Amino acid sequence: MSYTIDRRIADADFDDVDARTRKALADHGFGVLTEIDVKATMKKKLDVEMPAYWILGACNPGMAHQAIGIEPRVGAMLPCNVILRQVDGGVEISAVDPVASMQAIENPQLASVAGQVRDMLAKAVAAI
Repeated sequence: MSYTIDRRIADADFDDVDARTRKALADHGFGVLTEIDVKATMKKKLDVEMPAYWILGACNPGMAHQAIGIEPRVGAMLPCNVILRQVDGGVEISAVDPVASMQAIENPQLASVAGQVRDMLAKAVAAI
């Protein structure tokens, strides 16, 4: 089973895809709680160069609340990470598949919520 929902946009500007990703997430009920510029962090901490790479911590508050109500420690696996990375010929977007990431938790109610979130993220990724 794949653990991400992926889309590659050919010949795209990274900043444009970033803006499109944030809009698509918002349009599908997600806010971005955290942002990590991995490229800048690696340069600062290790003095290494790498292509553009962002990690966005996306959250749908209603779904997060529901998941925490079912399984209080699930917060250790939240928010849902979405990455944007510069690749040869374009930009790749990868969102975590909540169903795959929640397999470690044996709770059918949580699996149902994870399935709903996966569908929402898949629609957001497709809309970018």
